[in-house]
Amino acid sequence: MKQIDTRGLSCPQPIILVLDEIRNGKDEFDVVMDSEASCENVKRLLTKNNLEFDVKENSDHTVYYVKR
Repeated sequence: MKQIDTRGLSCPQPIILVLDEIRNGKDEFDVVMDSEASCENVKRLLTKNNLEFDVKENSDHTVYYVKR
């Protein structure tokens, strides 16, 4: 499974990386983020594209497990 690690990146980079995966038609991928703003923006993007995802919050990062 593909993992997109956006830790240390500022917007709009995380959105662009996730959007590339969506456009490439990937069925499942993980997004690792360490910014609250990135989490909110990625969440909006996934919701807008009708993608389901689970969230796991760790002490220093958040992971969205995306599935079509």
